[in-house]
Amino acid sequence: MVATASAGTARLAKGRHVLAIQDTTSLRDDGAKRSLQLHPTIAVDAATGALLGLVHAEFLRRAGGKRAQCNNRPFAEKESRRWLDAAVEAAQLVGAGATCVTMVADCEGDIYEMFALRPAEVEVLVRAYHDRPLADGTQLLACTDDLPELGREIIDLPACPGRPARKAVLALRARRVTIKRPHRNLAAEAAKLPAELTLSFVEAREIDPPPGATPAHWRLLTTHDVTTLDQAKQITAFYRQRWTIEQVFRTMKTKGFDVEAVRMLDGAPFENLATAILIAAVTILQMVRERDGVSRRPIEDVFDPEDHPAIEAVCATLQGKTERQKNPHPVGSLAYAAWVCARLGGWTGYYGKPGPVVTLHGFLRLHTMIQGWKLRGLV
Repeated sequence: MVATASAGTARLAKGRHVLAIQDTTSLRDDGAKRSLQLHPTIAVDAATGALLGLVHAEFLRRAGGKRAQCNNRPFAEKESRRWLDAAVEAAQLVGAGATCVTMVADCEGDIYEMFALRPAEVEVLVRAYHDRPLADGTQLLACTDDLPELGREIIDLPACPGRPARKAVLALRARRVTIKRPHRNLAAEAAKLPAELTLSFVEAREIDPPPGATPAHWRLLTTHDVTTLDQAKQITAFYRQRWTIEQVFRTMKTKGFDVEAVRMLDGAPFENLATAILIAAVTILQMVRERDGVSRRPIEDVFDPEDHPAIEAVCATLQGKTERQKNPHPVGSLAYAAWVCARLGGWTGYYGKPGPVVTLHGFLRLHTMIQGWKLRGLV
């Protein structure tokens, strides 16, 4: 299933700068240190923010007590290897015609091996976690304290638990840094890595946050060159797209398929179901993000060409008398199909915008109607 979905994503990547965004989410956790984690990678168009599809996914099974000291194991045997594995998978998008691939990850992806062993055709952007020693004797997290600002930008911070959505003013600073190789207990492992790496470091710090609010503060390490304000803004824009994978997880869980509530024993059947839900969640979010037609994505991103007549026929039955109840999007666009799904899911066209739950319900109804349309042709 993942291979099929990934092949479809590769077809859409041609001619685009692709952000390959990865993260880990927990699907099951019994509270006794036994859990099942899912680590997917999704592709987002760097220019438009359109969600292109799934790139890679793997399951992680954790069991037992405290894990052995990671520093005593070869990198190939560590769970953290998954971050590099995803970058290797994402490199195939370049072979499929992508003009550039930038791997985006949060703090967990701040691994020296991620930068040192990455495929040459993949750029890396991670949120810094480790306060690494630099070649000039200073420390990474304080290296921009005395630098003048490159400038400022105003961004929209999305809502998250404990924080309402708001606009934020960010002061941007950047410099080149040379980080030292971290200590490794295994000499043979350390010998595989360069003694130091030169990267760009971008700091984005919120200015004058609302009273009581925690200021946004991002420290970002990247293989991209960053020396100007425009380049720094580009890096923060790439990093903000990481929120897309959080939306995929929410669609899999409470805001959509509620995968955590599935009553099925652990093992291959549940993992197969979770994989199918992941692919479906990406599909639903593709339509949710394109509901306004901003990226002008074609309907073929989600639906087969042979399904178009059925979708148009269904749309004709949903059109109302008022302008608000008519499909405003061009036939053949993904936004056109997203409107149909939203109306089938119960959206009236008047209040708010359709989210994942409404779109999911409508998508399932539409698929049933498409199957009926195909059967009608066999009669």
